[in-house]
Amino acid sequence: MDKLNFLTAGLPLISEGKGYQKGLADIEKLNLDGLEVEFVHGVRMTEINQKLVSEFAENHTVTCHGPYYINLNAKEEEKIEASINRIIDTARMGQKIGAYSITYHAAFYLDNSAENVYNTVYKSMEKITQTLENEGINIWVRPETTGKGTQWGTLEEIVKLSKEFKLVMPCIDFAHIHARNNGIYNTYEEFSKMLEYYAKELGNEALSDMHLHLAGIEYSSKGEKNHLILEESDMNYKDLLKVLKKFEVKGALVCESPNIETDAKLLKDYYLSL
Repeated sequence: MDKLNFLTAGLPLISEGKGYQKGLADIEKLNLDGLEVEFVHGVRMTEINQKLVSEFAENHTVTCHGPYYINLNAKEEEKIEASINRIIDTARMGQKIGAYSITYHAAFYLDNSAENVYNTVYKSMEKITQTLENEGINIWVRPETTGKGTQWGTLEEIVKLSKEFKLVMPCIDFAHIHARNNGIYNTYEEFSKMLEYYAKELGNEALSDMHLHLAGIEYSSKGEKNHLILEESDMNYKDLLKVLKKFEVKGALVCESPNIETDAKLLKDYYLSL
């Protein structure tokens, strides 16, 4: 990546119901840099749309979000296998359409210790990365930092996992980290410490190839409740963007606000004004 690219989480709202051809054209008209394809209800895309997105990806940034129905720590072995297959299917489709990175919510603790869940997730990741390598699929597989204390996926857990597999890196969702910690991780100093830790553990070069999520967020003592429009939330996006600029972060920043393209443009315009 040669810069920080600003993406919409799915097709713009102004394109709703009008398909990929119109949606991708709208992203260009908005002067945004790409999109995250949302496979949250299943990895399905027509061949026509695959062609449209792969052509779009030649000059834009594309990422993918895997299905919501993933839990690599499920009690039933068949649910773990189904989760593994959904991640692999997302990576396969991502490769077809020219995406450089996929993300997903990896697991729930389900009253197990963090150490035991890490070991369970690790075993699944071994199967996932081995399958992708055997098939010649070269795409970043990125567990996403999660927004509730019941979910596996702190930044530290995902960084630790990333050090074990060459295809694995974190997807940092700043809103999730903010909500999970009941309102902290929302200052210039805290954002800076987060990126300092990231670079120390994964190398400075990792700052040039990041997959980030951002939105406003409502939360309680239990963590994330729902996404909000940035200006209707306490998310300190201005200081975050200043820190991303200071650290010369490159890659994809996906806006997941309810008004996706409006906030994506807000973020890009403010970033370029710095």
